[in-house]
Order: sequence, then C-alpha cells, then structure tokens
Amino acid sequence: MVSRQIQALIQRSKSAAHLLQLHSLVLKTGLDHNPKFVSDYINAASSISIGFAKLAFGYVPKSPPPLFAWNSIIRAFAKSPAPIESVKFFFELRGVGLKPDNFTYPFVVKACGRCKMAGVGGLLHCLIMKGGFDSDRYIGNALFRMYADCGAVGIARKVFDEMPMKDVVSWSSLIAGYVACNYPLEALRVFREMKLADEKPNSVTLVSLLSACTRLHNISTGKSIHCYIIVHPIEIDVVLGTALIEMYSKCGHVEKAFHIFNSMSEKNLQSWTIMMCGLADHGRGNDAILLFSHMEQAGLVPDSMAFSAILSACSHVGLLNEGRQFFNQMVRTYNIEPTMEHYGCLVDLLGRAGLIEEAYEVIKNMPMEPNSVMLRSFLGACRNHNVVFTLDDKFRKVLTSESHLGANYVLAANLSSVSGCWSNAADLRLSMKQKGVVKVPGCSWVEVGGSSSGDILKETVR
Repeated sequence: MVSRQIQALIQRSKSAAHLLQLHSLVLKTGLDHNPKFVSDYINAASSISIGFAKLAFGYVPKSPPPLFAWNSIIRAFAKSPAPIESVKFFFELRGVGLKPDNFTYPFVVKACGRCKMAGVGGLLHCLIMKGGFDSDRYIGNALFRMYADCGAVGIARKVFDEMPMKDVVSWSSLIAGYVACNYPLEALRVFREMKLADEKPNSVTLVSLLSACTRLHNISTGKSIHCYIIVHPIEIDVVLGTALIEMYSKCGHVEKAFHIFNSMSEKNLQSWTIMMCGLADHGRGNDAILLFSHMEQAGLVPDSMAFSAILSACSHVGLLNEGRQFFNQMVRTYNIEPTMEHYGCLVDLLGRAGLIEEAYEVIKNMPMEPNSVMLRSFLGACRNHNVVFTLDDKFRKVLTSESHLGANYVLAANLSSVSGCWSNAADLRLSMKQKGVVKVPGCSWVEVGGSSSGDILKETVR
C-alpha cells in the first residue's frame, strides 16, 4: 500500500526537489530494499530528472547493486539525451562481475545506435551470441536497428535474415533503416517481402513507406499506400497524417496535402511546419503566412524549423517586409537564436530584392562563417542585379572548399571576370581543369507511365 502511494506521488512529481523529498521517505520506509520498487522508482524518476535517477541508483543499499537496478539505469540513459552513459554503465556492470540478461541488451544496443558506435555495437553483438541471446526477437530487432542507425545497412539486413522469428516490429524497423540510410527503393522491396510473408503492416510501417515515396518523388506508389490505408482501414493519426502531407506536397500535389491537413483532428508542430514548407515550395507564400498565423492562434509555439519554413516562404515569393518581421519576431519574441539556415533565408530574401549591401552586412555580422550555399545565393543576386562584387580571399576559400562542386568554381570565376580580376578567374578555371571538376548542367525530370518503384508495389499494396 505504502509503495503504491509513493509511486503515485512520484508520477505527480514535477521537479528534482520533489523527488528528493520522496527519496527520504523511500529510505525511511525501507522500500529501497524492494527490487521491483527500486526498478520502477528509477524508471519514473528518469522521466523527471535523469541526474536524480543516477543518484537514486547510487543509493541502492546492496553492493554491487543487483542486475535489475543496472537494467533500469541503462534503460533510463538509453532514452535520455546522454545515451553514452548507458554504454558506460553496461561496462561497469560487467566490471563488477554481473552477467547481462535479455533485459539489458536491447537498451544498451539502442544506445550504441544513437551514439553511432558501430564498433561497440559489434562487440555487444559478439557478447549476445556468446551468451545465447541471438534468438531473442527483441534483441535481434535492437541489433539490426543499431547497425542501420550506424549506416551499416548491409549488416543490418544480414542480422534480420538470420532471425528465426520476425514480427511487424522487425519488418518495420528494417524498412525504416533502409529509408534512414537513403535506400528508399530497397525499403519498398522489403515491404513486398513483408506482404509475401503474410505480415500485415501497421501505421509505423506505412509512415516509413510514405517517407520512401517522398524521397523517390513517386506519387503513384504514394497514392497506392494511401489507398491501402483507407481500404483496410488504418486510423490516420498525427504521425501518419503528417507523413501523407509531406509525401503529397513534395510530389507536387499540394492541394491534396492541404485537404489531408484540414481533415486531421489532431495536428502537432511538425504537421504545421511541413504544410507551410509545402505551400512555400509551390509559390504560395501568402497562404503559408496565413497558416503560420493560424498555428499561433491554435496555441502552438513556433520553433526554429517553423521559422525556417516561413522565412523560406517569404524568400520564394519576395515578401521582403514580412520576412524581416518574422526574423525579428523569431529573435525578439521567441528568443530563438538564428541558425545558418535562418541567415541564409534572410540573405536570399534581401538579394532577390536587390538589397545587396544589406545582404552583405548580414553575412559580415553573422556569428558564424557563411557556408557555400549562402555565398552562392548572394553572388547569384549580385550577378542578377548587375552589381560588381570583388571576391575576397575569404569568400573564395569558402566557395572552393567543396572541391567536388563545379558550380562554385564557375560562379567564383565569372564574378572575378566581371570584377576585372582576370588572373583570379584564370586560376580558378585552371584549378577546375586540374581537379577534373565540371559544372553539372541543371535539369528537370518527370515521371511518365510509372516507375520501377511503382512496379514493386503494384500488387502488394492492393
């Protein structure tokens, strides 16, 4: 009874100070000797203060702490902003002579994936096989997701193929892994295998598939997946709805995306931001601004990404005054520190309006060095407005830092020529020739009569 009351109080706690008061009660009642309570206590405390959870672990009376306490703290840090601590606790656990079990490995493997520690993850893989846990489905799912998170999608696939039992989580994780590693076509092929294995997808699977269609700009396959969602039927929650909005808007069907957006009963900040991006990309800057206003009226607080979207919208359609207002609102009202992307949108906006000097002042006064994307935008504005700009060494160095991009060399050489710096222009073109760099011509593409990725799902999404 007492333990349940204390657990209820922990759930209602909102600060480390509250937890500290409850901890004295835990010690007084002797509940720190109850294995299940301590495990639940650490897990609950970690959602409020990960530092306090670590402190509570240190106060476990038994030395060394029992395995359940180690598992709880490893799990807590695996989900925290500092997953590396989970890995450190795992090796401390082994150092005191305890043997990890099937509850230990999934979380420490997840931590390795979040930290991109493929080497340590491989060591854990060896320990898992040595301990006889390689047939555990949960550990297997964690293993191949870790490899995928580290970019080793080939090894992830091998681990998946060797698993004796697979569930919808296994298939969904592999599909998500391929999408995350930028192999969207492979993700669609895995979905075909999943259907042949008679495993029904869930909303998590479909979110990843829609992301694959977005990357491939394959509207026909995306529509097929949308039909699958409607026919079966699968509830369109905020995550799935947002994935549909992104797929339709990125594939050029912004009206359909807007229809889905308006039909969603629940929207999060990402839903609003992606819809604003879609409107901006299709030249509907005024609609994006109106949507931003509605978002604020709905009580959502815009973040850095939302301001990137609205500044991009202003830049695309040349809304100079509105763009300035949004930039100032971001800094002064919401106390958001501008990033390179925000400054880039502002420079692009000013450059399109012909305010070259003001754009240059923004670049000079930024707290960080400009990147080549920003400089290309600025120098392109100089060229478009017939403004002669002398390319100094700093600008030239940034532009030529991406030695594989011929467009940077050509732009820098052309501006040097216009400025009368013929020797600099000649040096840049000679450098291009010596490095074998060429400017890739611009191009457009359209989908005609479907595509290979469309063929893959032609039968399986019906």
